[in-house]
Amino acid sequence: MPEDAEQIVKVEILQLLTARPKAVGKEKFHKSQHWGFCNNVGMVVSDEKPGIGGEPLFGQKLKPKYSLYPRGTESDLPSWVAFDKQVLSFDACVEDEVPDKRQELYRIRRYKIYFYLEDDTIQVNEPELKNSGLPQGTFIRRHRISLPPPNEDQFYTVYHFNINIDIVFYGRTFKIYDCDKFTANFLKKIGVKLNSPVKCPEDPYMKERKEMADRLQPLRPYEYDNTLKQFLEHDRQVLRFFCMWDDTISLFGDRRELILHYFLSDDTIEIKELMPPNSGRDAMSLFLQRKKLPKYGPPGIYQPGQITDHTVLNIYGGFSVNRVSGFLLDKYKPGKLQQEFYKDSDLAIGTTINVWGRKVLICDCDEFTKCYYKKKYGIENFTTIPCKAPPPPKIERKFPPYTGFGSEEDSLRSCIGLMPTAHRRDFKKFMEKDSYGHISYILRFFAKLITHKCADLDRMFIISYFLSDDTISVFELTERNSGLTGGKFLQRVRVKRPGQEVFKSELSEYIQPEELYVGARINVNGYIFHLLNADEYTFNYMEHNTDKFPMSNFRLAIDKLKEANIKTEEIKLAFTAADSMCTKMLDYSTFREIIMSVTLGKLTDHEVITIARHYRVLEEKEPHVNVLITMAHQQLKKNAFENFEKLIANCVYEDQEKKNVLPSKDIRRLCKSSKLPVSEDLLAVLLARFEDNEKQVNYDSFFCALNWRMNSMIKWKTMLHNSEFYYEIRIHCF
Repeated sequence: MPEDAEQIVKVEILQLLTARPKAVGKEKFHKSQHWGFCNNVGMVVSDEKPGIGGEPLFGQKLKPKYSLYPRGTESDLPSWVAFDKQVLSFDACVEDEVPDKRQELYRIRRYKIYFYLEDDTIQVNEPELKNSGLPQGTFIRRHRISLPPPNEDQFYTVYHFNINIDIVFYGRTFKIYDCDKFTANFLKKIGVKLNSPVKCPEDPYMKERKEMADRLQPLRPYEYDNTLKQFLEHDRQVLRFFCMWDDTISLFGDRRELILHYFLSDDTIEIKELMPPNSGRDAMSLFLQRKKLPKYGPPGIYQPGQITDHTVLNIYGGFSVNRVSGFLLDKYKPGKLQQEFYKDSDLAIGTTINVWGRKVLICDCDEFTKCYYKKKYGIENFTTIPCKAPPPPKIERKFPPYTGFGSEEDSLRSCIGLMPTAHRRDFKKFMEKDSYGHISYILRFFAKLITHKCADLDRMFIISYFLSDDTISVFELTERNSGLTGGKFLQRVRVKRPGQEVFKSELSEYIQPEELYVGARINVNGYIFHLLNADEYTFNYMEHNTDKFPMSNFRLAIDKLKEANIKTEEIKLAFTAADSMCTKMLDYSTFREIIMSVTLGKLTDHEVITIARHYRVLEEKEPHVNVLITMAHQQLKKNAFENFEKLIANCVYEDQEKKNVLPSKDIRRLCKSSKLPVSEDLLAVLLARFEDNEKQVNYDSFFCALNWRMNSMIKWKTMLHNSEFYYEIRIHCF
């Protein structure tokens, strides 16, 4: 055994004998490997291997693998985690001799030295220099670099770097003259005292080339004007202003509304005109095409070629073999026209700009423009200036008076246009108020004629007001042995209000639905009618539209009753005296007499009816079963249905217990399967009338009652007619 190996084994045995008791929490007890094979020969791999559990041997000092080990509060993090993507950057230069060149004796080359903290690797890059003729880029690839001799067994660490020092990489000396801010802060944190940065020496040859380029710049045949940055930052960003050009001082001029677009990408301006309808001017696509707008325009008139951006001094050419043509330009540009153009800073609300001699006032802008000026210039005041022209004075049109031929509307239409057109009625109102279904939009009133003739005192009329077109029709009720024919008294037509002049320029006023209420007197073409009552639909319509019919407003009627200063005890005594049967109910005539006597006629008949309808007792009366059977006979006879025997036979088949009764739902199902031509609602009501307590129906009696061939309809028709007449009389007398 070699002497070194024997010494290491003795040291390990001594360490085991003098070792302390096992520490609490220790988990590693492995023995580090010291032996290996090289060319099939067993030998010691390294004398720097630690002892058991990775701990160093007695008197052994382990060299750290990397420069820094981050220490945490609980456990150590690996360097490749703690220093991931953290790189120190140093600026360095190298002075190279150039012995075989007359233009330069030495050359200064600049480098970037990158030190990666995670694994102490180093990379050296040379920035590319235009037209240098040298291979540049990565000078030393990233790896760990060893120290120069005699310490070539060690590597560079972070402590070897500083500012204003020389560092050697593979025999090449680099002068570090500066570093970035992150590198300086990091070195200070780990305890490195930084030197003061120095200035990089200047390359004499590059200095001479730069001076030569500066001298040749005015003579170059082109000028470099880079506007790409402005285009990329503000492409498709447009400021929009609303402007006005007042041209009223010129002949046939007026105020014109304009829209100004300012394109931030190239500082150009475009103006569009808002053309009002029927202006008499040709529609133009643009008021001003997109271009830069000069502040002081229009400029003077110049000859072609007089104004130019370049002045050519001389033209030269090369040899015939490699001929090169070029020209020399004047540095001072004497022929260039100096003009000032409008910028975004010149545009603001209330500013007047010069658009080629036209004074255009900026009145307003859009939201994007306001945000742009707030962000860039800090402007907060965007008070709008009215740019629309005041409306022209309205000319009052006067029409000739009505001639008496045709209607007033037709005569007026012949005065409005050269080609007379028909009068347009209110189609929207007609569609909304036209009758459909059970909604008629017709107000019907029961009225009598007010006259001094004894023969006409008892004449009764029905006045219908059509809400769709404000027309009125009057129908006279026929009375036997009265000597009057009855029937249509007035055809459906609009009725003018009395007291209006016939031959006038304005249209006549017609009777409106608000003027009709119970107790009112209306003049229909000279005939005065007193409205006595109305039907149920009229009362309901007025109560649902109390804004147009205040007489049907219950609250207003009660307030009017309270204003009469009537004591409540007097009204109670009057009602108690009239109610002799103590039923707490009165008929309408008695109620009306008491209210009229107490209020001394301050309430109208319609207001009294409104109060009475609010406190009325609703009577629920169902139609007689004979009336329902008669209605079913009418539907069956209309469809010529006579197959009642088959229905009874089906019921007998369904009646397995032979009780002559079936549930109403089964009979309803059989009627539907046999297509009985009776409406579903009517059939349901009839079955409900023939049901017993157990909801069973005697099918023999039910279908015999529906058989219109066996049962006569004369008796049921008479009863139905009498019941309907009685119902109408009650409505009118109410």
